[in-house]
Amino acid sequence: MKKLIAELKSCSLCKDLPRGPAPVFQIDPKARILIIGQAPGTKAHETGIPWNDASGERLREWMGIDEEIFYDKKSVAIIPMGMCYPGKGERGDLPPRKDCFTHWHKRLVDGLTELELILLIGQYAQNAYLMKSRKKNLSETVKAFEDYSPRFFPLPHPSPLNNIWLSKNKWFETKVVPELRLKVEAILHHTQDK
Repeated sequence: MKKLIAELKSCSLCKDLPRGPAPVFQIDPKARILIIGQAPGTKAHETGIPWNDASGERLREWMGIDEEIFYDKKSVAIIPMGMCYPGKGERGDLPPRKDCFTHWHKRLVDGLTELELILLIGQYAQNAYLMKSRKKNLSETVKAFEDYSPRFFPLPHPSPLNNIWLSKNKWFETKVVPELRLKVEAILHHTQDK
């Protein structure tokens, strides 16, 4: 895993990106929870810290954990679909580049030997990992989160750009978030007992 991490840190697959390659991730073979999101935003790109923005604050709130636990790589691994900031689009950031998923994901995920749960955040992660088992849209996939248990837990993106979706889908905060917190707490509590 050390060799693979070193290789990823110096990755230049996407050297043509507007801000250049700067992979943002967090990984340790002992991590119990893996977060697979879209791609780092500008703040994460600049600081090298994943989920270092309003989206990260909301994600930690959904998970029921603080920054200390979230950034403990022995508890939580973070591998975005695209490791580098993809650039700006018309409505937010551009989609993650596909090269990262095909080149990195299998090798990285296979190295997480203690993994108990994978959070699939947004449609790109859900499309790649759930494939034909996903429902007709993101809302239906998230609503059917129990269908993907115990390995996966699909979530919408916690971005402020999704506030309208969250306000229209109150069931997410009342039904899904409490179940996510229980699952995360059980896994992390189990880790601390070891």
